Amino acid sequence: MAEKGLKKWVITITVITASLLELIDTTIVNVSMPQIQGNLGATLENVAWLSTGYAVANVIILPMSGWLGSRFGRKNYFLTSIIIFTIASFLCGNATGLSELVIFRILQGLAGGGLISNAQAILLETWPKEEVGTATALFGLGAVVGPTFGPTIGGYILEHANWPWIFYVNIPVGILAAIFTYLFVVKTPQDAKGKPVDWWGIVLLAVAVGSLQTVLEKGESEDWFSTPYITALAVAAVLGTLLFIWREFSTDHPIVNFKIMRHRSFSVGMFTSFVLGFGLYGSVFVFPIFCQNLLGFSALQTGEVLVPGGLVTIAMMPFIGKMLQKGIPAQFMATGGMLLFFLFCKMLSNSTLLSGTSDFFWPLIIRGIGMALLFVPLTTLAIQDLKGPEIGQGTGLNNMMRQLGGSFGIAFLTTMIHVRQGFHRSVLIDHINPYNQAYLDRFNMLVRGFMAKGYGLLDAQSIATKAIEGTVIRQTMLLTYVDAYWVAGMIMLCSIPLLYLQKFKKNANVPVDVH
Repeated sequence: MAEKGLKKWVITITVITASLLELIDTTIVNVSMPQIQGNLGATLENVAWLSTGYAVANVIILPMSGWLGSRFGRKNYFLTSIIIFTIASFLCGNATGLSELVIFRILQGLAGGGLISNAQAILLETWPKEEVGTATALFGLGAVVGPTFGPTIGGYILEHANWPWIFYVNIPVGILAAIFTYLFVVKTPQDAKGKPVDWWGIVLLAVAVGSLQTVLEKGESEDWFSTPYITALAVAAVLGTLLFIWREFSTDHPIVNFKIMRHRSFSVGMFTSFVLGFGLYGSVFVFPIFCQNLLGFSALQTGEVLVPGGLVTIAMMPFIGKMLQKGIPAQFMATGGMLLFFLFCKMLSNSTLLSGTSDFFWPLIIRGIGMALLFVPLTTLAIQDLKGPEIGQGTGLNNMMRQLGGSFGIAFLTTMIHVRQGFHRSVLIDHINPYNQAYLDRFNMLVRGFMAKGYGLLDAQSIATKAIEGTVIRQTMLLTYVDAYWVAGMIMLCSIPLLYLQKFKKNANVPVDVH
């Protein structure tokens, strides 16, 4: 039953706050990895499992979260997820070794999947149907606040405290969220209680999705299929997926109800959610690396640059919900969002080695507007035909596709950066030869400059050669990042026709979906 007045807002704020715990923790740990590496005496490859373990656990839970909420009761499952996440945060902060920390991060990821999915359904039950669009927009801002503000919060904490506080900050928020959930969120019936559990479905889902996520997270750093365990996991992902789909169609009590794929809007929406994840997480991944590795920004500076765009998205979200309620087609708004995202990528492709923080203000503002126009409309289009229990299943699958889209995006862009870096370097090196007058002029100018500072001829020539090599490296990286921006933008642009395969529906009741 829908709530009114103060109680409605208390539940909404509680739900959003609990979800932000998981959404922020997706990225906040990344900026602390160098400090954790030094403190625990671990290699960079091993520390990366902090992110991989969390993501794998999270994406395993997402598709089955609807079933878990139905079996144990939505409030019970949501409250348990908050408590486990909070305890895991405490354990992470107190970890004395990397193995402990990775295990506790996996526990965080398992609990985090339950936070997101059940928060959506609780919000649907709390708001009146005529106001669901506004509620969804308010909740949707969490998907932008998390990835955008996570690195900023992490950078700020690391400048004023040690890495355990990255996890400790979750504890008071988690305690308050648990208390308010217990006091205000209404219990729901345990519809699936007493029914048989599809244990084979759970195992196959864990194998399929967990293997795929691990391949995407670790593939590039492990040189893909030249590493035996990556090859084995890829095979497990394919076979596990095929067996899981067969199992879910052949059992009477599936963990994931694939029959909802009969709705065309939902089937197409799975692809658009994948593209959204690719663009959101891919751009959030590439931009900080570009700023820190090439332009010399600190982690805190990079985070601060991202803040204005995130604030714009937050400010726009309520208006997006109102526009949907007034009957403006979601396809039109999502098209505008994809065009703005492409424009953002195009503007960033014009960056130079002299670009400063002010040069990124307007591109990131445009991205913020574009993201506001994408999240809620794309959710509306994907879930608009689902009813009753199908909504819980649909939001779980949609969340998983967005998460996988982000993982594919990061893996693809990382590999592309590696490949294109070699290509651009070979092209630039070809121009460094004694027959290129531009190179000779630059080289001789540098030599004269160093000799004027008191260096001998041989030393000046050696330093000039190193200076040109440094220039080649920086230019190579610049051209590579430009390629990455273009690819991300073109994928978003080419996905626009998919929107018009979905139904046009005015005044759609917008289900809640964000991750």
